[in-house]
Amino acid sequence: MAVTMADISHLRKMTGAGMMDCKNALTEANGDFDKAMEIIRKKGQAVAAKRSDRDASEGCVLAKSTGKYAAIIALKCETDFVAKNEDFIKLTEEILDLTMAEKAADLDAANSLPFGDSTVKQAVVDRSGITGEKMELDGYGFVEGAKTAVYIHPGNKLATIVAFNQETTDEVAHEVAMQIAAMNPISVDAASVPADVLAREKEIAADKARQEGKPENLIERIAEGRIHKFYKEVCLLEQEYVKDPSLTIAKFLDKASKGLTVTGFKRVTLNED
Repeated sequence: MAVTMADISHLRKMTGAGMMDCKNALTEANGDFDKAMEIIRKKGQAVAAKRSDRDASEGCVLAKSTGKYAAIIALKCETDFVAKNEDFIKLTEEILDLTMAEKAADLDAANSLPFGDSTVKQAVVDRSGITGEKMELDGYGFVEGAKTAVYIHPGNKLATIVAFNQETTDEVAHEVAMQIAAMNPISVDAASVPADVLAREKEIAADKARQEGKPENLIERIAEGRIHKFYKEVCLLEQEYVKDPSLTIAKFLDKASKGLTVTGFKRVTLNED
């Protein structure tokens, strides 16, 4: 059975596969669209299995806000060449839009969402067959608040989302989203620093004080002082505002609107910090 250009274009629209891959699949399937799609799918599964131990360190990080809700996601691949491909970026956008529409609870839920005739996870595997590279969805997260904002750094390798407890201007919200991108905080405030991280930092601070020969009866006090410095480095509200070091982010927000604060954020990067 002769394969027509219309058939090839139709299969390409259904799968996102390249024209030649669609032609070959249709030829092998003797024009049967279901069989052709299965051929393309199996190719993706084979590539995914073969390259499962490879490092997917490149990719595309995108984020969007609908006002009171914002989500972020990273679709990873092996090379920058694939990451910059229009179809790859489009797939990332489509997955992000879907997760936002469905308000996926976590990464597993995002991967399980219906996508085309299968799931998001299967769509990513299918694309592996097209690109010939390992691909995986990663870095998914969302925030909700009275106001949310996003920042995507040029190149789609770094993005942030942030939520606020009350309405504020787009300019103020964007400044905080950029602060998160630039300064890489790990928590909103001291109270929300993960317990294991805090315990490790206290241990490091105490060990350093001992190595410096400080008296044992002063070790705990010295360690606490260093923890306060640690908070100023990693807690968003305690960080110096990058555009005006005389202000902390907490003071910058309160100056913009009394009582304004951050309730949550997420930062995803494919770069080395």
